[in-house]
Amino acid sequence: MTEKNIPELTRRLNMPLPGQPAQSLMAPSFRPDFPDKITSAQAGVLVLLYPNPIELYIVLIKRSEYPGAHSGQISFPGGKSEPRDLNIIETALRETQEEIGVYATDIKVLGQLTPLYIPVSEFEVRPVVCFIPKKPEFRIDKNEVQYTIEASIGYLLQPFAKAIQPLFANDKFQGQVPYFDIEGNEVWGATAMILSEFLEIAKLIN
Repeated sequence: MTEKNIPELTRRLNMPLPGQPAQSLMAPSFRPDFPDKITSAQAGVLVLLYPNPIELYIVLIKRSEYPGAHSGQISFPGGKSEPRDLNIIETALRETQEEIGVYATDIKVLGQLTPLYIPVSEFEVRPVVCFIPKKPEFRIDKNEVQYTIEASIGYLLQPFAKAIQPLFANDKFQGQVPYFDIEGNEVWGATAMILSEFLEIAKLIN
């Protein structure tokens, strides 16, 4: 996928989305069913696309260690909605600027993906897909982010980018966990499920 595909991607993001079936392709086997109604707090994350140098890439972050449900996890840049945010798009853009130093003024919003409920933190995450015309110079906030992880859409669409492993807790088998392997970084859970829906759309364009 390259920059020339952005108009078609924008068009498809504003059509009916693949939704929960696409998210479920990368859901852990022990994940609870999707609730019928979500009344939890809101969070916005950014699926940021950029040419590197031609093919489109995305950026993920490895979160810093802190007391909380998502400590040390790999995720999209983003966070919880604040009262000052006009909407969830502003939330995702603000958090991205704070975490990795990419300014909202440089970013074009293309559309949104299907909201995803995260049981462990009781948040509804709304992914916002955006494009920036050149690779950003990331300036990470070390208090929130350990490092960035970059991956091309082409790589993520390959079968070898995905794997599955068992999860044990207290020596008891919990279930199977599908994940994306990006240079040794295991991307699973909600982040993998959001990425899965995006890639189902990308498959229609490549």
